[in-house]
Amino acid sequence: MQGFAGFMWLLYLAMLAMAVVAFVMAAIFREDAYRAADKQNKGFWLIILGVAVAVNLLVPMLFLQLAGLVASIVFFVDVRPALAQVQGHRRRGRGSSSDGPYGPWNGGR
Repeated sequence: MQGFAGFMWLLYLAMLAMAVVAFVMAAIFREDAYRAADKQNKGFWLIILGVAVAVNLLVPMLFLQLAGLVASIVFFVDVRPALAQVQGHRRRGRGSSSDGPYGPWNGGR
């Protein structure tokens, strides 16, 4: 039984960490990026994710914590990529290893 309790504690901790990271990321993005990406406004996401953090910290009800997990997943999968695209954040790892800031170093070969 202790193994199951330990697993559940790790699950709760992972859900809390995911909600906190989503909340911080939602706070970092600019308000106008939400409008440009055609997503709900920044206040909406801060409230939803803030409630998810509060529920994970204060209310030990798995159903409510799972609802917060769903909100965090929606933010990470749908909202954050759209906001990053609007703000012009690039993903690392794209392009060739010989690419410089103004194009390929190898003369375009």
